Formats: sequence, C-alpha cells, structure tokens
Amino acid sequence: MFGDSGAMARLRKERSPTASEQLEALLGKPWPFAGRPPKHDLSTWSVTDDWPEHIPVTEAEVDVLEAWFGDLFDELFGPRG
Repeated sequence: MFGDSGAMARLRKERSPTASEQLEALLGKPWPFAGRPPKHDLSTWSVTDDWPEHIPVTEAEVDVLEAWFGDLFDELFGPRG
C-alpha cells in the first residue's frame, strides 16, 4: 500500500556513525575533547631564513602563476607593458 509509512521505515538502512562517533570509538574518549585547546607559547618559537637570496623559477611556473593570478598581479602592479 502506498500510504503505509511503516513499511518504508522498515526498509530504511541504519545510519552510518558520524565522524565524531567514529573518532570516539577509535580513541576511546569523547570527541571533541572537553575544554579549551592549549595556547601556543610563542616565546619558544624561532624563525630561520635559510632560503637562498635568489630562487630559480621556470617559465612553466611563471605561466601557471600568470594564468591563475594575472588579474591580481595587474591590479597590484599595473598591466604588462
């Protein structure tokens, strides 16, 4: 019978567990973890610049950057002349 919602409910599959439920089962504790995440102590961070002064770039790399960011570059630096 078409109006029998009970028949349709019986045919429905069981729902898959959510990502949080899967993590809880995997880790053995509730997810997301309770409380605030710890703050990073920036005083212990250091920045090291060990890049060379000049970095080689191929023509293919330039072409890709111009294809994706050409409009932005023109806006920032003016159109190519």
